[in-house]
Amino acid sequence: MNAALEPLRVDRPAKTLRELTLDKMREAIYAQRFKPGERLVERDLCEQLGVSRTIVREVLRHLETEGLVATLQARGPIVARTTAADALQIYEIRGVLEGIAARACAERRNPAMIAALEACLAGIQAGYAGRDMPGVLAATTEFYRTLFHHAEKEIAWGIVSSLTVRINHLRSMTIKTDGRDTDGPIQMQRIVEAIKAGDGEGANAAALQHVMSASAIAQRLLRAQDEAE
Repeated sequence: MNAALEPLRVDRPAKTLRELTLDKMREAIYAQRFKPGERLVERDLCEQLGVSRTIVREVLRHLETEGLVATLQARGPIVARTTAADALQIYEIRGVLEGIAARACAERRNPAMIAALEACLAGIQAGYAGRDMPGVLAATTEFYRTLFHHAEKEIAWGIVSSLTVRINHLRSMTIKTDGRDTDGPIQMQRIVEAIKAGDGEGANAAALQHVMSASAIAQRLLRAQDEAE
């Protein structure tokens, strides 16, 4: 091809440096590399992440909108603390909305939907087997996105999506607890089985039971965290 005729358009990378930095900071908070209440010093973050102070400031502002970072007048940015009361509210919202979506999916009994949910569940199990916690989080988010999409509950999914980062912050704690690698997928399999059977009430109950189980674990972990400080 004639060089004079070649397109000049610059291919955009899959993610910008800001987006990559944001992902890294979220992962670090999920993994408790930065613990609740810990100060986030811009200079130190620039050195650790290898990015400019402008990017660090933008990322911290974004994380604040997501509820992962809080800014205190005397201390500056810190890792936000999720209280047991905060967590309870998040799980209550999840339980109601996910139950509604599961019931709606059971009423449809779409084979493609069931296959998609089972594929997500297989991804969750593979993540646990490989000790890939980011993979577990991603596959779990996709499971629920699929559930709400096929239920045609887009407004409800919008509400859940607005809490996704905070939900994943809690999940990053609960999925590491003893037995959750087996109990969690089993509970989610019950949701899928009820949907397969066209059992709307059963699907709703299974979804709520799964959420309440996670809520109980989170409450215990957060209270223990508060007592240890």
